[in-house]
This record gives sequence, structure tokens and C-alpha cells, in this order.
Amino acid sequence: MGMTDVLIVGAGPTGLVLACDLARRGTAVRIVDRSPVPPRTSRAKGPNPRSLEILDDLGVAEEVLAAGSAPLPMLKYRDRRPVAEADPWADSAPSPNARYGRGWLIAQWRLEGILRDRLAGYGVRVEPGREVVGLAQGRNGGDGDGGDGGHVDVTYADGPAERARYVVGCDGAHSSVRKLLGITFEGTTAEDQVMVCGDVDLAEGVLDRTRWHQWFDEDGAVMLCPIPGTRTGWWFQAGPERDGRGRPLAPTADGFRRLLAHHTALPGRALTRAELLSTYRVNVRMADRFRAGRVLLAGDAAHVHAIAGGLGMNTGIQDAFNLGWKLGLVLAGHTDAELLDTYEEERLPVAARTLDLASERLRATLEAIRRPGGGLDAAITPDTTGLGVGYRWSALAAGGRAPEAARPGPCAGDRAPDAPCADAATGAGTRLHRVFAGPRTTVLGFGPGSAAVLRETADTYGGDAGVRVCRVYAAHEDRAGAEPGAVVDDAGHAAAAYGTGASGDTGAGTVVVVRPDHHVGVLAPADDARSVREYLRRLHGTGRSAERSPGMVDAVR
Repeated sequence: MGMTDVLIVGAGPTGLVLACDLARRGTAVRIVDRSPVPPRTSRAKGPNPRSLEILDDLGVAEEVLAAGSAPLPMLKYRDRRPVAEADPWADSAPSPNARYGRGWLIAQWRLEGILRDRLAGYGVRVEPGREVVGLAQGRNGGDGDGGDGGHVDVTYADGPAERARYVVGCDGAHSSVRKLLGITFEGTTAEDQVMVCGDVDLAEGVLDRTRWHQWFDEDGAVMLCPIPGTRTGWWFQAGPERDGRGRPLAPTADGFRRLLAHHTALPGRALTRAELLSTYRVNVRMADRFRAGRVLLAGDAAHVHAIAGGLGMNTGIQDAFNLGWKLGLVLAGHTDAELLDTYEEERLPVAARTLDLASERLRATLEAIRRPGGGLDAAITPDTTGLGVGYRWSALAAGGRAPEAARPGPCAGDRAPDAPCADAATGAGTRLHRVFAGPRTTVLGFGPGSAAVLRETADTYGGDAGVRVCRVYAAHEDRAGAEPGAVVDDAGHAAAAYGTGASGDTGAGTVVVVRPDHHVGVLAPADDARSVREYLRRLHGTGRSAERSPGMVDAVR
């Protein structure tokens, strides 16, 4: 039986992002889905700013932006008449430390298509019609690194079994992988909080496509948002029709027409087609663990929450980006499998907080729509951008300085800020997230004092060990001997973002280790080479230093 490194079960956005991240590392990855064809579901409305940064790192952000549209202002109605308009994104703009000031509207099936194309570029294709029915962990199932002979045997409803070093369940709220592991999915389903959804076509010209229309009445609601890239397609969401005993009825095209006629000034016949019909109930559930030996859970398989704030798909994408580099380093033999424990350590508390945040936004929205003029803008807060999510509690943040109230800039565990800068050699505009892009750890050096640590790091890990160094020059600094890849902080944005002092400060300097998922691992004075060295050794092993004289690695103290 052949062995694959990672088998991903489920080819939604979470599984596809993980597959792309692993494939570009050269990991032997396979991705299967029980659906015989790519599912076209009417679900997520698009990536938030943090997910856009991840898609940018994977090289697909421009395509996503081109295929979608900016989020739309919301027009709210009562008794069929417009009563208020709100644009919750009006004040959201790109900033030096965050290129994407707001999320983006794109149909989930379109985003999945873009990710499948990117994955195919690495020679990996989704294998459809493959339903996992059995998982058995072999020797050392729980521990050891990727080369220790431990494995998972996977059986399918039909077709040959296969063996993988790791399996990741990205197979949604009804995850077969989670059920096979016997992991509980604690939480609640609110049977009374029901919404019917679908993709519909409306006759051309009956409704302004530059607005997200929301009718909220005492006896129900209809919401219509134009689907980008279509001429007549709309996302339809509504309170359900109910039977004589008040029980929700299943969605039908005719039911959608009746809801449209009842709540809006449009005739039912304006709705010419309805498909991908589904009933949404508010589910708030979370797995009690995200890892069982060599099997891990991500996305909806690990956590589901209220739809408010649009956090479902985004949390899954961000799970995948946290997990991919860790699996990659373990499988490459740079570090042991204990690194995978930090996936649950970091993402489980984020999922728990997201459950609370989404439930709170839902409560705020349900409260808001009781009043004329209230609408879904109540669900949008700075918390829903994803940019503030960090892991200060993580074992991988131990190397950093404790937060000091007086010190600006990020702490260990926080998202590493972006900043516009210029290539030191060519003067061409670039930015720090472009420097971080690709599956490597980055060591940034600010100030002349950082040169020794960068040189030691390059000597130890240079070449293909997955670590790169980048000297960040202040505008006034002499950069005659600048190494390739160095950048100039020409407007001082990087120094401001990382709290490294004014551009005129020529103190000891600062060194920042940035993980492959754009989070700060270490932020230390440049004379603290030990913190940097120990952190890199933990993630990347000893590099080339073991091959040289024992004194070399300790040359810089």
C-alpha cells in the first residue's frame, strides 16, 4: 500500500487552502471529497481581511478580487418601503499595516474553483466520490515525527484503502472523520432560529444591484444580495414559511415567491429560478479536541457557530493556515510531532471565542431588526475582520517579551503587521507581507545591531531550510552592502508597526521572527541572539550548524 504524507478529507475552502499550502511545500498531499461533483452551495459570502491576506500569500488574492465585488451598502425596508441605508464598511480603508481594509463578496463555489485551479498547478486534483468510512491508526499513532513509521489506514465506502502519515478532517459540520474518532461535538441547535436560503435569479432590472436589500417585518424577513459575476443572480435568505402549528416549512421555489411577494414590493413572478435551497438552523457546537494522534480536525468539522459576522468559512481558512506549516515542518523532519499540539492549543480558544462572538453578533442583529431601520450591519464589528486574532498564550509565543503598556508594536503571538517599503536593491515598491509570502519563517532585522544575528541565521539555515532573513533599513541608513532581499522602510511604517523606535534611532536594534502564518514568534533586542537561535532551532532543527565546527553556532552571544 502506497503512503501519502497528508490525506485531506473534504474539499471546501478549508481543505483546499490546506492542500495548497502543503502542495507548495512539496508535501505529498491528496484531497478527497464524498461529493461526486464539486458542490455548489449557497453559503459563505466571502473572505474577511485576514483571509484575504492568506489568499494573497497563496497567490490567488488578485483573482479573488477580480471575480468578486466590494461589500455593498445595505438598504433596509419596513412594510415594503425603504427606511434606512447603512454602509458598515464606509470607514474601512487599507492602512499601512493591513492592505485589506474590508472583506470581499464572492460566491463560495467561485472561490473554491479558484483554489482548485491553484492546487492543480501543483499537480494535485480533488478526488471526488470518495467517502471515508474507516480510520485505523498504526504504530506510534500519537507521537513521533513523520518518518517514524506511524500512519493512518483509511478505508472508503468503495475503492481501495490507503495509508497516510496524517489525516485532516475538513469535511464539515457532519464530519465523518470526527464521528469515526468518537470526538464529541458539544453545543446547541436552536430549532426555533431558522432561515431558508438559496441562489435565485430575479428578472433583470427589478432591483438595484448596487445594494444588499433587507426587508425586516414583524412577521418575518427577506434578504437579497447580488451575487458578483452574475447578471441576475442573488443570494436569497428569509425567515421560513410556517404551517398551521408554526413549524417551519422546507424551502421551495414557490415558497420563495410567496415570501418575496409578501415582504417586498416585487411580484412573486420576478423570481425566475431558485436552486441550492437549504434550511439553516443556528448551530453552536465545538469539538472538545482538534487532534487525536495523527488525525486532526479543521473548519466546520471542528466548530460551527451562528452565521452573524460571516466568520464560518473564514475561521476554517485560518485554521488551515495555522496547521499547514506545522505539518510541513514535522513531515520534513525539522521538528518533532509535538509541534502539532500547538495547533489545538492556538486554534481551539480562537474557535471558542468565535462561537461567543458570532452568538453575540446574532443577538445584536435580532435585537436591531425589531426596530425599523435595523439590519445586518449590526453583525459587523472590528472583531469580524480577523486581523486582531493572535496567540499570546501559545507555547510558540514564549520567546517574546511580555507586553509592555508603554511599548508600541505587536507582542509574541500577535499577527505580524504589514508595512509598505521598497526593495533595497531596485527601489521598487513592496511590502512586508510580500516578504513573508511563501512557506518560510522570516527573520526581520531593524537597526545596524541586527546584522550579526541575521548573518548567523543565514549561515545556519541558508539555502533550502525554510528560513529567510530580511534587513529592514531606515530611510537614512547607509545600505551600500545590503544583502539581496533587504528592504528600505522609506516612510517609517515598518518601524512604527513593530515599535522599533523612530527612524533616527540607531540603538541596538530589534530582531523579529515571523512564523510562516504571519504571526510573531519572537520580538527581541538584537543582542539577544539566544532567543532567536532557540526559537529557530525549535521549528527548524539545527540547520547546517551541526556539520561545522561546534564553536560556530555560538559565535554570536
